[in-house]
Amino acid sequence: MPGYLVSLINITDPEKYKEYGRLAGPVLAKFGGKVLARGGERTVMEGSLNHARMVIVEFPSVEAAKNFYNSPEYSAAREAREGAADFNMMITEGI
Repeated sequence: MPGYLVSLINITDPEKYKEYGRLAGPVLAKFGGKVLARGGERTVMEGSLNHARMVIVEFPSVEAAKNFYNSPEYSAAREAREGAADFNMMITEGI
């Protein structure tokens, strides 16, 4: 069963955030992550959404998504992102 990583983001320092993207991309691939949506036009249909960016990544399983998140390589990417974005992330099980 796939696992999905969903992030809601407000980038506050675009230059610093580029380093996060440079580091995180290869780690996604290593753990089988496939980006389904990143940035792009969004239309809020109900409620309010206070984040300018949304990223959805599909992994082969929730366990693979958690392994990605807890990996030393992604920890380095998270450190590089500090102070560059208001970042909210969750992992959810797919069907």
